[in-house]
Amino acid sequence: MDTIDTLDTDRTISTFVDFYRERGHRPLTGDSLLPPPGDPVLFTTSGMHPLTPYLVGRPHPLGTRLVNLQRCLRTTDLDEVGDRTHLTVFQMLGSWSLGDYGGPQSLRWGYELLRDGFGIHPDRLHVTVFGGDGQVGPDTDSQRTWEELGVPVELTVEDNWWSNGPTGPCGPDSEIFVWTGDGPPRSTPTTDPRWVEVWNHVMMRYHRRTDGGLDPLRPGVDTGMGLERLVTVLQGKRSVYECDVFEPWMRTVPQLWGLDDGPSLRLVCDHLRSGTVVVGDGVLPSSNGRGYVLRRLLRRVLTTLWREDPSRTLSDLPVELLDHTRHQFRQPGPQPGRPDPLREVLLDEEQRFRSLLDRGRSVLTRQGLTGPTLTQQQYHYLHETHGLPRDLIDSLLPPTPGSAPN
Repeated sequence: MDTIDTLDTDRTISTFVDFYRERGHRPLTGDSLLPPPGDPVLFTTSGMHPLTPYLVGRPHPLGTRLVNLQRCLRTTDLDEVGDRTHLTVFQMLGSWSLGDYGGPQSLRWGYELLRDGFGIHPDRLHVTVFGGDGQVGPDTDSQRTWEELGVPVELTVEDNWWSNGPTGPCGPDSEIFVWTGDGPPRSTPTTDPRWVEVWNHVMMRYHRRTDGGLDPLRPGVDTGMGLERLVTVLQGKRSVYECDVFEPWMRTVPQLWGLDDGPSLRLVCDHLRSGTVVVGDGVLPSSNGRGYVLRRLLRRVLTTLWREDPSRTLSDLPVELLDHTRHQFRQPGPQPGRPDPLREVLLDEEQRFRSLLDRGRSVLTRQGLTGPTLTQQQYHYLHETHGLPRDLIDSLLPPTPGSAPN
C-alpha cells in the first residue's frame, strides 16, 4: 500500500481513478476548461459542471457509475490568489452515481480509499453532515454510516447543503476533513482551521423550483475532491505551493526574477501556470469573455514583475516550467522544430501591455492625474476617450497607503 511519503500527484490520480474503476466506474474523457456549447459560464468550475444534465435525469452514454479528473477555473477566487490555499486553475477528482448506489455506499468507499489507498489514519478524520432545517430533515443515513465507521460527526445546516444556484439540483452533503495540526486531533471542523476539508459527497436528491419549493430527483451522488489540496495534505505541506505540483515553479522563479517567498511569488507562479493551461485549451488574450480572463492573469503577472524591475520579461521563462504544467494537465507541447505557440502568446501579450503602459503614462501625465485614487468620472473619461481600461489605470497609479499589491 502507498504511504503518504510516496504519493506524488501522478500516483494520487491513478490511485483514485483505479479505485473507482475496480468498482465499476467508467472514466470520462474530455476535461477541458471550456464548458459545453450553450453553457453561459466562461469556464468549467467543478467536476460536476459538465454532468448537470445527467444528474437531473438524462441517461449518460457511459452508464450510471463515472469517475473523472476535471480541470477547473474559478474567477471568483482570483483576488484571493497569493495566499497559501487559493488557486486560479486547479484539478478536481470526482465520482458519480447516476441513480445507482446511494449516499451510504459512497461514504463507505470514500472512507476505504482515504484509509487504505491514501494511507490516512482514521484518527485524523472528522466529518460534517446536514443536520436539517425547516424544509428538509437531517441526513440520518449519512450520520448513521459515519457512526458505524467510527468517524466523529459534526452536524451543520448551511455548510452541508449543496446547490448549484438559487434553482436547480441540490441536496445535503457530507464533507470529510483531515487533521493537519501538530499533536492529536481536537476540536471540530467548524471551530478549528487545522481541520482541512478534502472531499465532499453530495446526495443529489432534489430540484429547487423558482418559488423555493423542492421536487424529488432520481437519487444520485456527486463527489468532488480538489487534487492540489489533497496532495498538499498527503505530502504534509502547509501550502499548496509547497507540494510537487508547484515545486519547479517555486524553485525556479525566485532565482529567475529575485522574488521573495510571499504573495507576489505565489501570484506569479499561479497565474503563469494558469495561463499555460488556458492557452493550452485554445483561449487567446482578448478584450472580453474568456480571453479577457487570460489577459487579466498575464497583466497581473507583468504588473507584479515590473513593480520593482521593468526590465523583467516573460522571455526568461524556461520551457521546462511550461512543459511541467502541460504534462500535469495532459496538454501537448510544441511540435518538434516549430516555435512554441504558448511562448508566442505570452511575449505578444507582454509587448502589447508594455505599449499600453507607455501610452497610459503619457495620458495620465498630460491630464495631471497622479492618484493614488481617481473619481468614477475620471475613470470613465480615460476609458471612453483614450481607451484605457480601469485595471490598466490602477497599475499606473501609486498604491494607496496600506493597500495590498494588485
